[in-house]
Amino acid sequence: MSFSRPDRSGSAGWGQPLRLVLRLLVMGIGLGVIAGTVLKLLAPRLASDTINGPRALPATASLLQPLPQGLPLGRFEPRLELTGLSQAWARLAAVDKDLKASGFVLVLDDGRFAQLRSTDPMPAASSIKTPVLLASMEDLDQGLLRWNEPLTMTKEVVGGGAGWMGGSPLGTRFPVHEAAAEMIRVSDNTATNLLIKRLGGKAKLNARFRSLGLPATKVNNWLPDLGGTNTTSSRDLARTIALVETGERLSPRARDLFREVMGRTVTRTLIPAGVLRGVTGSSTYPPDSELRAKGITVLNKTGDIGIAYADGALIQLPNGQRAVAAFMVKGPFNDPRSTELIRSMAAEMSRVLIKEPAAAAKAAEAKPPLSRDPGSRPPAGAGVGTRP
Repeated sequence: MSFSRPDRSGSAGWGQPLRLVLRLLVMGIGLGVIAGTVLKLLAPRLASDTINGPRALPATASLLQPLPQGLPLGRFEPRLELTGLSQAWARLAAVDKDLKASGFVLVLDDGRFAQLRSTDPMPAASSIKTPVLLASMEDLDQGLLRWNEPLTMTKEVVGGGAGWMGGSPLGTRFPVHEAAAEMIRVSDNTATNLLIKRLGGKAKLNARFRSLGLPATKVNNWLPDLGGTNTTSSRDLARTIALVETGERLSPRARDLFREVMGRTVTRTLIPAGVLRGVTGSSTYPPDSELRAKGITVLNKTGDIGIAYADGALIQLPNGQRAVAAFMVKGPFNDPRSTELIRSMAAEMSRVLIKEPAAAAKAAEAKPPLSRDPGSRPPAGAGVGTRP
């Protein structure tokens, strides 16, 4: 006798789908409850946004907000004359009657300044290259000049004296960045003439200098101009650098390029050496490592045609302030007194701006605090845990 199991294939086939449907129903009900609760909580806020509408961004807002205003850039605005320094320069210049000296310094951050015949036009020598660099950077900033634009050397622009470009074959092409760098680094005269020509020539450049507020700055001859017909003044040289440093003429990127090029100067015998002498009494050359150790940076460009010497510089002071300074001396050909006078004037300047304030601050720190009378008692309420 045999027994057979009942056929359950039909019930098994319907059971699994029914369980799946039930699960989905439970999940749907749960999700609905959660969603309803969330919407109930958000309803007041959503209603408020609907009534008031989306909050509009200010017209000037952008996705990338600028950083808060940092250190001020300063201004070329002489306000308080350091008469002691001006008088010290006059005494130094009066020692040698056959030398004519000019000087100007301005602290951009607070307007302190000193001057000695600062507006007198004097032979610029290679210091004219600083205003030429400014004009070049302006054109670069405005898209009128490309940093890698080739400049072709012609016979007209070949200049003797300082530099190496003039020894290249006619037709040689130099990019603007190389001409600008060599004009400042080794004072290349051919590089300067290439840029003067590219900027529109002497007359156009002179009109531009006038518009920049540099009335004594004129290019009358191609470099090297050994006769001293190209002119500027110590105030004009200082103002040229200030126009860059205060952001008045160049964008931040062009300003950075200007400073980078100025930082390549190899001749550090005038203002940098004088600043170091005034601060430390040292005559170390080159002076840069000792200057950096004191928190001082000097970016400068010199000029030398034998009968005239000049130097203009941006000076970063140890207290974070910046000064623009320039000195010029005209005298007998290759007379060492001319360069020594510039160093002496720069040393006097650094003593006033750097050494004396530092000594005063050090003395103030060394002062012992005011002592209290041993017999006196602290004021009532003073002590740990008290509040002002």
